[in-house]
Amino acid sequence: MTLATLLWATAGVFTRQITGAQGFEITFWRSVLALASMLLLLRWWRGPGFFGRIPWREPVLWLSGLCWATMFTAFMMALSFTTVANVLVLSALGPVFTALVNRFVLGNPLPRRTWMAIATAGAGIFYIYAAQLTLGHDRKLIGSLIALLVPVGASAQWILMQREQQRVRRLTPQRLTTELLIEQGVMPDQGSKAQVLPTEDVLPQQMPAPAIRDMVPALLIGAALSALICLPFAIPFQATLADMGWLALLGMVQLAIPCSMAVVASRVLHAPELSLLALLEIIFGILLTWWGAGEIPGPNVAIGGALVIVALALNEILGWRQSE
Repeated sequence: MTLATLLWATAGVFTRQITGAQGFEITFWRSVLALASMLLLLRWWRGPGFFGRIPWREPVLWLSGLCWATMFTAFMMALSFTTVANVLVLSALGPVFTALVNRFVLGNPLPRRTWMAIATAGAGIFYIYAAQLTLGHDRKLIGSLIALLVPVGASAQWILMQREQQRVRRLTPQRLTTELLIEQGVMPDQGSKAQVLPTEDVLPQQMPAPAIRDMVPALLIGAALSALICLPFAIPFQATLADMGWLALLGMVQLAIPCSMAVVASRVLHAPELSLLALLEIIFGILLTWWGAGEIPGPNVAIGGALVIVALALNEILGWRQSE
């Protein structure tokens, strides 16, 4: 997960090297190349025929893909209007949106520490916005508003994953065992022995819904939707040959590989661990863009961003300690 955040953080420095393509075209090519990269990764990872085994009829897979598409598109578009540091700080607000949804939509009470974290993070964001408004940076404000779609998508994604984990926990051990046997071509019967059947003899109606849905293919859907959204606005293409090299790095190294790693990491890491490690993207991203593109964060972003990082980190640490 730490490596995933480091790879995500390369977005700013890679994007700032692109000279011909802009805005929608950058987002389009990044999504297309991420889609191609994901197809290659899944072919290597899951073997031949993986595409036919994807549960395309599962609504949760498409909802997850829509969330990824929102994050993919909004993040890159925001970088076209404002600084990398600004986008990274605002993108980190996913836990705040998730907490607010839990309270006001799902009706779950929030602990005092979370309210304090929301208030502190809100103060940091207000400071960033107020400074930009005072300085008349209208373009940065537009970029900031677009960047807010990233934590909205991340929050929706997180709620989907929570519901999926709750569904899996409700399954009985007997059903889990049955599903594993059926996947291996073994049909349990009522006797003491299991009847071994060829895989092709297992009827579709005999196979229950998979115990643990594979959510990695949702990245394919997200990349495809993002590309389709941006295509009408990306024409005519202006990317140079050098730009395509940087766009290929954005699609594979900055998006496909780390997103796949994060989905796998979410199966074994606890929520506080994921949230804390994800904050590293802000630090890595600002430092890499400072070093690789000479983009120095302004004092308002540094101060406001520090408030956001500290508030979110303390909330996760305290919550982790209380749950032990």
